[in-house]
Parts: sequence; C-alpha cells; structure tokens
Amino acid sequence: MHPDIEAYHAALPDAARAVCGLLAREIVAALPDAVGKVWHRHPVWFLDGNPVAGYSLLKGGVRLLFWSGQSFDEPGLHPEGSFKAAEARYAEAAQVDVEALRRWLGKARDIQWDYQNIVKRKGRLERLK
Repeated sequence: MHPDIEAYHAALPDAARAVCGLLAREIVAALPDAVGKVWHRHPVWFLDGNPVAGYSLLKGGVRLLFWSGQSFDEPGLHPEGSFKAAEARYAEAAQVDVEALRRWLGKARDIQWDYQNIVKRKGRLERLK
C-alpha cells in the first residue's frame, strides 16, 4: 500500500482506522491493477488514471465513494454529488457488508465514467466502460 495511505490510516481514530483498513484490503484485492494514492487528502484508487474508489473520514464515520457508483444499480449505495458518484457510510467495521463491497468493486472495474477528462470536456462525463 502507498506510504501516504498508511500515514492517513495511522492518523485516524481506532474505529475509523478499522473501517479504512478493511476497505483498503478489499480494494487492493479486488483491483490489483489500480494505483492507490492520497488525492485531495483522501485515499483514492485509479484505473488508467481514472478515479474509481476511495474513502474519507467524515464527522459521522467513513464515507466509501465510487465515482461511477450511480451506474452500478446496487442497493446500499446512495447518490453523491451532481455527477455519477455513489457512497456508503460506516461508523464501524462490522457494518461493512463485505459481499456487497466485493460486488461493488467488481462493478467499479467494469463500469466507469471518464472523470479524468471532465475538465477538458467542460463538466460533461462520457462512459468509458
């Protein structure tokens, strides 16, 4: 795992560290070709330069974000923002449905919108996969 992600985890409170550790292990296992790094102060994994999954600590717990998640057609993910992102939130590791998480990660690999070029396209997203 990228040293910046490890440093991010080390600075977290215990409950959030447990959630983030679980999420990171599952992301790395499901997306071995993805590049993980801290981007905009939060761990994010990229496939071919395109952000696909990441998480951040919020006031009420950890937010897991899938940039193309609204296209997954999966229960448990909720729309986030004005593009195609969807999220799930966890206060503790026991709340993470690992089976669902693995399904979502498979879809994160197979369903992608082109966030990498969103600025060049003046805010317009195009489907990659």
